[in-house]
Amino acid sequence: MLRGRPERELAAWLEAEAVGAAKAHAAKEQVRVDPGAAGEPERKAGEEQPKEPAPAQPRAAEEGDARVPPRPPPTLPMYQAKPASAQGLFPHGKSRSKSRSCKRSSDRSEEYCSPRPVTVDSSKARTSLDALKISIRQLKWKEFPFGRRLPCDIYWHGVSFHDSDIFSGLVNKFPGMTEMVRKITLSRAVRIMQNLFPEEYNFYPRSWILPDEFQLFVAQVRMVKDGDPSWKPTFIVKPDSGCQGDGIYLIKDPSDIRLAGTLQSRPAVVQEYICKPLLIDKLKFDIRLYVLLKSLEPLEIYVAKDGLSRFCTEPYQEPHPRNLHHIFMHLTNYSLNIHSGNFVHSDSTSTGSKRTFSSILCRLSSKGVDIKKVWSDIISLVIKTVIALTPELRVFYQSDIPAGRPGPTCFQILGFDILLMKNLKPILLEVNANPSMRIEHEQELSPGVFENVPSLVDEEVKVAVIRDTLRLMDPFKKKRENQSRQLGKPLASKEEPSDSDLASASAGSANPEAHLPSICLKQVFPKYAKQFNYLRLVDRMANLFIRFLGIKGTMKLGPTGFRTFIRNCKLSSSSLSMAAVDILYIDITRRWNSMTMDQRDSGSFFGLMAGQLQDLQACGVQPNNCQPGSRGSRGNSRERGDVGSCPTAPLLPT
Repeated sequence: MLRGRPERELAAWLEAEAVGAAKAHAAKEQVRVDPGAAGEPERKAGEEQPKEPAPAQPRAAEEGDARVPPRPPPTLPMYQAKPASAQGLFPHGKSRSKSRSCKRSSDRSEEYCSPRPVTVDSSKARTSLDALKISIRQLKWKEFPFGRRLPCDIYWHGVSFHDSDIFSGLVNKFPGMTEMVRKITLSRAVRIMQNLFPEEYNFYPRSWILPDEFQLFVAQVRMVKDGDPSWKPTFIVKPDSGCQGDGIYLIKDPSDIRLAGTLQSRPAVVQEYICKPLLIDKLKFDIRLYVLLKSLEPLEIYVAKDGLSRFCTEPYQEPHPRNLHHIFMHLTNYSLNIHSGNFVHSDSTSTGSKRTFSSILCRLSSKGVDIKKVWSDIISLVIKTVIALTPELRVFYQSDIPAGRPGPTCFQILGFDILLMKNLKPILLEVNANPSMRIEHEQELSPGVFENVPSLVDEEVKVAVIRDTLRLMDPFKKKRENQSRQLGKPLASKEEPSDSDLASASAGSANPEAHLPSICLKQVFPKYAKQFNYLRLVDRMANLFIRFLGIKGTMKLGPTGFRTFIRNCKLSSSSLSMAAVDILYIDITRRWNSMTMDQRDSGSFFGLMAGQLQDLQACGVQPNNCQPGSRGSRGNSRERGDVGSCPTAPLLPT
């Protein structure tokens, strides 16, 4: 009798627990038929319901939830029903799948899955649209050709940074880049570096800006001719706002009437014409090399391993008065030569009027040319040119996207037009902020009837450049790498991983770029930063200039700030007192106020720096940041590893 009482109490307790379990089960079933309102279809009457998992193996135990303790009576659940979110349901009522990409608590240290596809807004891609579409398909990303209400990860613009207002993500244009690489602004930027480092920047032809320097141009040409009567130069005139060869022509003397007639209406740059270019098949050609400026701070530069070689369509002869007007002989612009009857369209990369640069290098290599030296000199030219442009670009960037305010991260593909001289020295012709990315060309079927025909040469080079630029800028790349590292760690639990865990780890660690070729863009900076950092004097001055902009919130630098500027630049010395600095400030302010608005917009920082450096040099002051040696000298170039004098340290896009 005494023993029967505990048995009856135990039976009553078990019965109460059974009733509680039944109620919990009923509540659970009720939750499972309601989610239709949240997006899941309701099951029809008579349809077989999914089987419940065995009570001995609840969901939490399958996922390794260590927080759920084991219960003594395995057949009778000892806990109350959990909320929907704890029963494998999202708050909206949808069943949570094990394969969903989420981070959850488990026996494993961490478990992640692949993020969503990268989204690209291509609504403003313009002429690069076809190559961009192919690249996005190869990457298996998501394209929005008509834009998107929600922000995209990457915005691809065809013209300039100011196509629209963007407050987040990545955009493929830098503010101010279009203005910086215009012919006049580029010449001013390179000229400042030529004044400081003449030997390092001798890859850019001697230039004059018209109409401002027309009298200087006439005087210098006359002076050189008087000293060397045998000198018979040729000059090439390039309108500042021209593109695709528009308005370019050759002259033999400054007195050419066409030059005088266009000065006021169309500012231009006049340069010494390179009379002895390298010829292939008796034709002049140039190189279009694609350069990715991935970041300004820190400075990151990538160079494409291949480019395009664009040929003239008439055999080359050195310029003389009778052939100056033969544009198909002297100008390599594709947009001009395409209209020549001698233009050859070819599906081969090594023949025709447009070929790959790699095919040219192979041909030169077969003739014994040191290709490594050619590449080294070209990469050196690219790095030095970008270093000349970055100070003003950083000022533009600070003005458009001030620190601390929302804005996109910028990158940009630039087109460098380079000419190889007969001695294989590379010469910079110009830099294009919006290089053509078209992968088709026009073919005349009948007089006046044209058709767009795919160009295999363009597609091979340009699609690779755009695709690999996107790969380098992939906003989820670091996240995937972190996931791979996390999935590669050993399990925190001593238990063997389940089949579902192994499958999830295998899917998460799969390389999404495994089907793609190796990246065609190779980093050249900061990889070779040690060899070129001594050239970044003006860049350091721009840093201080930006600091004052941030404090003042204006483009004006006061006399007190200018004194601090001089001291921080370490430009003051015993020969330059603070009184001389004040006089220098007055002189620079006078020059600034005399500049037109167009001149200020085209080179605000350089307009200030050019006058400052000129006056400092007139005072005999040498900036302390320059390398040892006379002003502008290379010093011990071999000691610094400068490839211009040290062939043992080539710069190669390996």
